[in-house]
Amino acid sequence: MMGKYEESNQFFEKAFLFGEDYRINYLNEVASYLTNPNFTKYKGEDHEHLILLYYKALNYLKMHNTEDALVEIRRLNIRLQQLTDRYNSSDKYDHDAFIHVLMGITYEVDKDYNNAFIAYRNALNIYDDDYRRFFGVNAPQQLKEDILRTAWLSGLKDEFEAYKDTLKMPNYAYEQNDGGELVFFWHNGLAPVKAEWGVDFVISRQGGVIYFTNSQLGLSFPFSLEGYSDQEKKGLSSLEVFRVAFPKYIERSPFYTQASININDQVLPLQMVEDINKIAFKCLQERMGLEFSKALLLVALKKVEEYEIKKEDRTLGSIVGMINALTEKADTRNWQTLPYSIYYCRVPMKEGKNSLTFTLKNPEGKSVDHPYTYDVKKGQILFHTFSSLESNYPNYNSY
Repeated sequence: MMGKYEESNQFFEKAFLFGEDYRINYLNEVASYLTNPNFTKYKGEDHEHLILLYYKALNYLKMHNTEDALVEIRRLNIRLQQLTDRYNSSDKYDHDAFIHVLMGITYEVDKDYNNAFIAYRNALNIYDDDYRRFFGVNAPQQLKEDILRTAWLSGLKDEFEAYKDTLKMPNYAYEQNDGGELVFFWHNGLAPVKAEWGVDFVISRQGGVIYFTNSQLGLSFPFSLEGYSDQEKKGLSSLEVFRVAFPKYIERSPFYTQASININDQVLPLQMVEDINKIAFKCLQERMGLEFSKALLLVALKKVEEYEIKKEDRTLGSIVGMINALTEKADTRNWQTLPYSIYYCRVPMKEGKNSLTFTLKNPEGKSVDHPYTYDVKKGQILFHTFSSLESNYPNYNSY
């Protein structure tokens, strides 16, 4: 936000490498279950690792370094493939439309219109297949224009005509801009924050399997007792009810809900391209589905240890119980300055100086204007980011 793009990217690179190391070091994950997870380094949620690479690519684009921006885009693709391999659900978040939009924009900066068309086409498919179903987000109108423009510039006349029909834009005609272009990103609001969520489970046993059940939430996790010691089997079977702490998200609704750009008496609305708030909830839901069972079993085994020690030494058992209570805390850390959602707009500009006004609006009709001036070279694509950190609780300043 301060425009220190090189320094910013140095920190993002450290975060990326940390995420790569953590992903292959499963001992860290095991240790976090045996102790308070807050005692370990925060490994980050899946969507946070994606967003840091988006920021890094955007920094490079602002520095006119297209080659390194494309490197970060390819890293984003690899991260998404890792998500695909990690979760088995048919409703998992494993494709990101916005990343493909950014990829297409970056290829356009490089004048690689064929790959830009492919990226935009992939984004459209993800919006139509996944984003509409998971997040209620439709493909932006701007993306439809991007597909037609890059199809035309790539010489893909059959695809151009086919998409004019598919996108219901029969009158679209490509018009060359004699000047340059501005890609304006609006980072609106603040992503959700984590809080602790305590869940009570009832334990029952059927043959060689124990079940952790919460009927109110419709949760039931079976565990085979095969491979556990007789003491552990007996201890697990003797448990009846216990409480486990998990993280949950609390939404922070944004103060502003609309934005537009006024240039040369033309009003251009900014269109939502990514709903990070809903993606955060989806990622945590998928991760907890994967990790619920491991957390439950390890907490239960700590309880068994506590009860067995109490049989021998009540004082020592009480101390162990206190330690267990202190370590049974959910990891409520998260990246709290991420935006609630991302909007964008592509603004055609003449060569030379261009002035525009960026206007924010809230549901009550309050609006705030921000004037900007850009000096554009012929054929140049500039990038600008505006971050409005206002949230309905609490309020923050804008940058």
